[in-house]
Amino acid sequence: MGASVRHLIFILELFFPPELAIQQAIYVLGVLISLYPILRLHANQRRHPRQPPVTGWMKSGATPSCFLFRQPRPILVTSRLDCKFCPPDGTNRIPSLHRRKKGKDQKVWLLDASFRWVSADLVIAHCTKCRADYYPDRITQVANGRRRSQQLEYDAEFLRVSKSGVWVHRKIARSQEKALNRFHSGWSNFAEWVNDTGDDINVKFTYRQAKRLFLEHFARRLLVAHGKADSFISEAHSSADSLSAAVRDVIGRNGGIIPTSLKHGCIDCTHVKRFRSDLVHEGANLDGLIVTVVGSETVPAEPQIDQAESAVLPETLPQQEAPPAGTPRGYTRLAVMDGKTLKHRKCALDDCQEPLVNFKNGRFCQTHLDSRDICGIIPCGRPIREPGALTCDNQAHMDWHKQYEDRFHRLSFPGVQRVIRRQKAQEGGGIPSPGPSLQVQLQALGDTAGEKVVHTFKAKSIYCLQTVQWACGVPVGWGKCYKSESTPQVLSFLNKIWGEDPQSRPSFMVYDKACDLLRHIVTQDPNDLWLKTTKFIVDAWHYIGHQATDVLCRTRCNPAPTNGSQPDLVLTQVDDNGVVHQTRAFNTETAEQLNAWLDGFESQLQQMTDINFDFYIHALMLIYAETVEKKVAEKGRELSEEFWDQVDGISGMDLNS
Repeated sequence: MGASVRHLIFILELFFPPELAIQQAIYVLGVLISLYPILRLHANQRRHPRQPPVTGWMKSGATPSCFLFRQPRPILVTSRLDCKFCPPDGTNRIPSLHRRKKGKDQKVWLLDASFRWVSADLVIAHCTKCRADYYPDRITQVANGRRRSQQLEYDAEFLRVSKSGVWVHRKIARSQEKALNRFHSGWSNFAEWVNDTGDDINVKFTYRQAKRLFLEHFARRLLVAHGKADSFISEAHSSADSLSAAVRDVIGRNGGIIPTSLKHGCIDCTHVKRFRSDLVHEGANLDGLIVTVVGSETVPAEPQIDQAESAVLPETLPQQEAPPAGTPRGYTRLAVMDGKTLKHRKCALDDCQEPLVNFKNGRFCQTHLDSRDICGIIPCGRPIREPGALTCDNQAHMDWHKQYEDRFHRLSFPGVQRVIRRQKAQEGGGIPSPGPSLQVQLQALGDTAGEKVVHTFKAKSIYCLQTVQWACGVPVGWGKCYKSESTPQVLSFLNKIWGEDPQSRPSFMVYDKACDLLRHIVTQDPNDLWLKTTKFIVDAWHYIGHQATDVLCRTRCNPAPTNGSQPDLVLTQVDDNGVVHQTRAFNTETAEQLNAWLDGFESQLQQMTDINFDFYIHALMLIYAETVEKKVAEKGRELSEEFWDQVDGISGMDLNS
């Protein structure tokens, strides 16, 4: 007879005697269901030799005498049965988990899967050999006599969100993730929504608990996605800030990648390699050999390149002819890079990239904290006139600071953003702004114009968030530009993303300043691997505004050249009159879709510390990547077997179909 059958017979004989009334039997059945996790651990411990008939698990509130008097309620306990760390003993048995004797079982509040507050029992398991404690959502242990550390349980059904004993069902965390994705819901909004949804007025879900739920849930999601789940260890029962900092330091500080996205491919971002002969076969007109810039004059396609650039780049691109039939063609992938004005505050000194000590109202990082006692006008250098002041006793400095305060103290972040967006929209459409203009109008300080005065009266912000995504929209990675979107920073950002996996570099990189980036790479390192793996092109929108006299831009960075020099970037279409036209093969504006989605989080991110900012961006990129991947699958846009046959040259192909 199997062990499971014997356990069932034991339970039936023990808890359902013949004289038990039907009402009592139903009640006891409900209690048994709630006690099932305890009974599993009890039965597992009894499998080992020299175990008492009534183990500590049964003494934790599950003894037969208390069954008819126990109010059924959830029991929060680990799903493990045996110790994770201890090796098998002489009988090839892994030590089973016992009920922890130190301290009594705790009565806690649980926000269950139906958004109701219920009372629950927290029972902690313990390994008597290695002294590890097993909670429902984590394992703590002492390693080498040091402080107690913890490992997270990644499939935990319940998550602790308060040290005072508040737990939340994992389904609530998944609801929070969906609210974040669909409605850009912040921690405070989600907490208020949960309180409005529930009918219990005595227990409230707080802002801090909503934030902790977000961190606990996404800490597990991100560590699994980055392949760091098995190696991640942090301080036991760590605070929300220390947990997010520990996870951030493991998966990426000041930037990161989405590991699964590096190998992504779909028909919107990955195409079979095309050649000039394919365009000729499809009837494209390549005789003119011209490159046309929309909005500018048409110029010859074979001008001379600058001497420094021509040492690395040939004057004309080689014509790409198709390989013999039956040989592999290969494939190309296109990525898009762009900067987004999502910021967090940093040290008030321009050249410092360190985070603030005090993100509430501070101005300096830990390194420059002594600058609080120095006049905020640079380069004055004199001590402040009194504690709490921002300038020295120089009357001109005092007056300038007062005018600065009068000018800016009433400005709110949302108000400034609305004015800036309105101005940009009007200027982008060629319409002069008739409304208020956001301009800094400050009096001069000596011979220095007001807008040129350098000061430390408020904390600075990073310049922008830099993102890279495939042409289909799946994000690949992100980073920060601190002072400007300079080409050295952008190149460093790209090297960081593809540093460990150069084989997955895109065939084409779209960037609004691609010509400047290419020029920087050529002049700094003519042997840079990027020059061999990737072609840099300008996106279609910004290419309109680039100068026609920039030869490097026209010959190397055109998003859709009509002379057949980049056949991968164009497709052919036949109109109703039978005329063949060349069209762009990829969507070079996919970054704008990601930017539009990120716009909804701008006000939240503006108020975050650098740690929470990094953690939040990691989570947002993971959500967005999974959302786009899901849409790709739903629309059937994955790479098919036919695609790989064409790549390998096994089957014929009609690239225009």
